[in-house]
Amino acid sequence: MRVSASVGLALGGILGLAGTFAPSESLRGLAWGIDGLALVAASALLTVAFLRAGHDLVASGFLIFAVGQGLVVSGAAMDLARSAPSFGAGAGLWAVALILISIPPVLPRVARLLGVLSALLFTITALMIFGGSALVPTSSPLPYFAYPIFVATLGAWIWTLLSDRVEAAPPPDAI
Repeated sequence: MRVSASVGLALGGILGLAGTFAPSESLRGLAWGIDGLALVAASALLTVAFLRAGHDLVASGFLIFAVGQGLVVSGAAMDLARSAPSFGAGAGLWAVALILISIPPVLPRVARLLGVLSALLFTITALMIFGGSALVPTSSPLPYFAYPIFVATLGAWIWTLLSDRVEAAPPPDAI
């Protein structure tokens, strides 16, 4: 599971950035489509893994991340302007997910700090889109400059998974 989820996160990070710089709309759509599917699969695996480990908030964060990524991937092959509403909703869900994943002291501090910073940038992006700004997924400065921090967050998650650095869950309270 750790390797499969790490591969999905890596594909998502690499192809997400590659799609941003793709020379054509069709290549961008292909890169972002595969990126989105890989991230949905990885976050589904991580939801189950963290739930089984007793980390309910982190698991719910990965579940919300899968939903948000599903919204984002739905516009992967669309004209950027037409995909803005689903991207805004997805970015908002990414922000919520990143907070739920990052606040509990389960992942290493660097992964959590990167996650909170990514969440802040995606919150601003989503609020701007919800407020009527004509942002698209490649708009600069946001969300364009949020992606490298987001990919660094994915990298920190991969490092955590592959180095087995997830903290053990506390024993459940007796009811």
